[in-house]
Amino acid sequence: MAHGEVLDFEEYVRTRQEALLRSARRLVPDPVDAQDLLQTALVRTYGRWDGIADKSLADAYLRRVMINTRTEWWRARKLEEVPTEQLPDASVEDGSEQRADRALLMDVLGVLAPKQRSVVVLRHWEQMSTEETAAALGMSAGTVKSTLHRALARLRQELEARELDARTLERYEARRADRHDGRERERCAA
Repeated sequence: MAHGEVLDFEEYVRTRQEALLRSARRLVPDPVDAQDLLQTALVRTYGRWDGIADKSLADAYLRRVMINTRTEWWRARKLEEVPTEQLPDASVEDGSEQRADRALLMDVLGVLAPKQRSVVVLRHWEQMSTEETAAALGMSAGTVKSTLHRALARLRQELEARELDARTLERYEARRADRHDGRERERCAA
């Protein structure tokens, strides 16, 4: 790679780094994994930078590399995962409702297959058109539409199930608190 191309790549990374990191964060739930994903994608892209004739398509190329890398990681980790009966609670750092919603959404996205997750991220977060998403993922527009439809249905189903679980837990805790209060009143009366 020529010195001028190295500078072009460095300038590209400097100007697009934040946007690319946001894309990576939407593809993997852990912020550290997102940084690793972006770095891996940048290293892979650096070796092919001179092959990208139209540099205006570099973002799309890098997103595709991130999606492929994330899929490789997912397949490799799939064997290490141990299923559990109950999902861990999503942690909320600052307590705001917006952060809680984002954490829930990122957690719920984890139930989707990598292909479905990629379609949802590109269509709804990156706000790509169906045709742009199809081109970025190397699939037909019809496949994007059907995959998106199934993914959104799966997300709705998961959110509804979690809402029912939360309501059941609230009722259980309320009954438990009522019983505890009743026992305390009996002790005070005795």
